[in-house]
Amino acid sequence: MGNADGIQMEGNALVYCQGSFNTTYGKTAHGLVRFTRRYRVVGVIDRRYAGQDAGMVLDGRPNGIALYADLDHALAACRQQSYPATHLVIGVAPDGGRLDDDALADIRQAITAGLNVDSGLHQFLGEDAQLVQLAAGTGALLRDIRKPPPRDRLHFFSGAIEQVGSFRIAVLGTDSAVGKRTTAWLIVQGLEQRGYSAELVGTGQTAWLQGARYCIPLDALINDFVTGEIEHAVWSAWNEQRPHVIVIEGQGSLMNPAYPGGFEILAAARPHVVVLQHAPARQTYDGFPDYPLHPLGQQIEMIERLSGRPVVAITINHEELPAGEIAAVCRTIAQVTGRPTSDVLVQGPDTLVETLIGYL
Repeated sequence: MGNADGIQMEGNALVYCQGSFNTTYGKTAHGLVRFTRRYRVVGVIDRRYAGQDAGMVLDGRPNGIALYADLDHALAACRQQSYPATHLVIGVAPDGGRLDDDALADIRQAITAGLNVDSGLHQFLGEDAQLVQLAAGTGALLRDIRKPPPRDRLHFFSGAIEQVGSFRIAVLGTDSAVGKRTTAWLIVQGLEQRGYSAELVGTGQTAWLQGARYCIPLDALINDFVTGEIEHAVWSAWNEQRPHVIVIEGQGSLMNPAYPGGFEILAAARPHVVVLQHAPARQTYDGFPDYPLHPLGQQIEMIERLSGRPVVAITINHEELPAGEIAAVCRTIAQVTGRPTSDVLVQGPDTLVETLIGYL
């Protein structure tokens, strides 16, 4: 883990994920456990895994981040270590982005303990009078990452994307909560290791929490400004950093019934190539068992027809796949689709990055 230029380490974060770690509702926590430039993660709160290593639970690889039963245990442990907690980051992402009463009680406890609280949910902490009053008394800061900018600061699509000289890669998915953001970061890091400059344009709250310099919460924007904000973020990354490559994080999937996403990214960011993230073991869309997942081949075809750009690689999410079958599944998908396929979390991003470099 390291800091990008312009991203300052803000403090030591406890990640709140009570009851949701290692589920699709814990994807924000998962991202922070795997990688962040914004915080030093000093613990995760989920009583179901208390006492275990977060990296081991999530990916089968220990990373030294402990899981705690509750805030009391986490604060006590951090005080005994070199990095006392300064922040509580909400790492749970429930449907609709709203917290239950137990979670709000834990947030009140954190504020009382003097922790700053960062949240990427639709339920804005800064609009809760009780939380605001508590924070005023302790000096804690409340940040609502998903709160959209004022309308007079939003951008409408202008065509400025045509000025962008960076090679653009969109990481789209066949479903929501399928690993698009993680793959996007691994592409950025893999390119940087090979001497290419790269920027990630985040499209959700977690990318911002992980330290993305250019980030927009797409699902919090008025629809009229979605494409304009995508274009402006990509253009800003180009104008200010001049990177060789800009990687755009996808949202939802083209045909997800609740989270249709990708249309605006294809239209506004105008990527040169697309990487498609897929969970082979999923039969239905995440959270919607009555809606069968559209076949991978059909999803590839739809992306290429809409964008006129190629899907150049498939990356898989290995959920529900036995470890011994991952390589065989990748080979089968590669044979069927005619595109290189890999599990970047298990196999690393080298093969994928080499494929992408071939298009630069």
